[in-house]
Amino acid sequence: MDLNQLRREFTSTGISRAELNTDPFAQFKLWIEQAVQAKLTLPNAMSLATSDDQGIGVRTVLLKTFDQQGFVFFTNYHSKKSKQIDNNPKVAALFPWLDLERQVKITGTVEKISTLDSIKYFASRPKASQLGAWASPQSSILSSRQILLSEFDAMQRKFKKGEVPLPDFWGGYRIVPTTIEFWQGRENRLHDRFLYTCENSEWVINRLAP
Repeated sequence: MDLNQLRREFTSTGISRAELNTDPFAQFKLWIEQAVQAKLTLPNAMSLATSDDQGIGVRTVLLKTFDQQGFVFFTNYHSKKSKQIDNNPKVAALFPWLDLERQVKITGTVEKISTLDSIKYFASRPKASQLGAWASPQSSILSSRQILLSEFDAMQRKFKKGEVPLPDFWGGYRIVPTTIEFWQGRENRLHDRFLYTCENSEWVINRLAP
């Protein structure tokens, strides 16, 4: 297969500095709302990159909420990503809205959200997802899928009655951004890129060459 032949000409009219909101969170809100309206598959999916002294990792996680404080996702605190975050809180995230010829790139540091906020979100999940969080030793080696299914069955029996509590090894992280880049495809690969950088609690915007 010749991957060199996989080409697409970008046709967007682009974005200008004057069109951008001075607040990157407001600009992100506009773009993700447009991604939802365009009925993209999982517009809240983001690629999350983490690293430590042992190496690097990248995977897709789901953004669950965001505000002026940052971007929140949830995971197992014993997972590989969490162990890397414990050692190095600096991360990068990417929203690849390719059907809209757009990307949003975020760099920053990660912090845990409050246990209360994790409990609130966990309680909103379907029960099967709650049980899955209890059953899966995320990132651990499994000799067979049956082990995972057996543990899920055990959790079903354990929490057959009543609410499923938040596991003490599961919860939310917040990405506190230092940079947020908005990328809009343009013809001839002359894309529009605008980088918001947090300097002394203020956001500075610069255009980047494509």
